[in-house]
Amino acid sequence: MIKVNNQRIILSAFINYASVKHQTASNHKLTQPKLDLLQPLRQWLDNVEIPNQKLAKLIAKYIPAQCPFERDIMLFGRKIGHIPPMCKLNPLYEQFVGLRFRALCYLVDQCGEDIQSYC
Repeated sequence: MIKVNNQRIILSAFINYASVKHQTASNHKLTQPKLDLLQPLRQWLDNVEIPNQKLAKLIAKYIPAQCPFERDIMLFGRKIGHIPPMCKLNPLYEQFVGLRFRALCYLVDQCGEDIQSYC
């Protein structure tokens, strides 16, 4: 109880203990770490080193510079639809982009090659 201006306020009348317990349980659930099954693969892709020119060219050739799925659907010269880029839906997108970037950097820095044909 709190005494204010000679009036007593009973806090238990304003607090619903069931909702307080539910809120603390839901907050606890939010702080629990999530299980990420792809984390070992992400780490492996991030740690791949480019040892030679042949592998760097292969990586730069097969990992596209932009999303290959984005398309405009045309019918009789008019755009009737658009397929948005779906690469961001790939859970390993960032790792593949990073791997391609490292391969291109290897080709420029170590081999002195022009990478304009890969862009």
